[in-house]
Amino acid sequence: MSEPLAANLPQLVAAAADLCRKPLRHAVLPLSDQSAEHEFILRLEARNLDGVRCAEQDLELEIYPSGKDLNLTLAWSNDPERPLLWHGSHPVWMEAGTGLRCERPQDGAPLESLARRLRAQLAFMPGQ
Repeated sequence: MSEPLAANLPQLVAAAADLCRKPLRHAVLPLSDQSAEHEFILRLEARNLDGVRCAEQDLELEIYPSGKDLNLTLAWSNDPERPLLWHGSHPVWMEAGTGLRCERPQDGAPLESLARRLRAQLAFMPGQ
């Protein structure tokens, strides 16, 4: 990813999360050294419409290349037992502890929507 994309990535991710996970609002914080080439780890901190933190809804997002494709994972930050989403060419839900495939959790559809939106937006960004 190019430097301009890296600089704009938190805003792009926050806007996509706000759209896909309504009514939550999101702040996006880097968790990794953003100078690392092509790999980003971000924390999405959730708030309700009144601005009250909803830490149980926080997510960790990892964006990384694999060959010519862009992959990402989404996991709940504060519950390591909940399934996580890997999204490459299609969504795959996995048990956090074992990595085995599992069914999409009841509240997983918004995360799949977020992953699809981010992959589509990032695939068409200059410098990708």
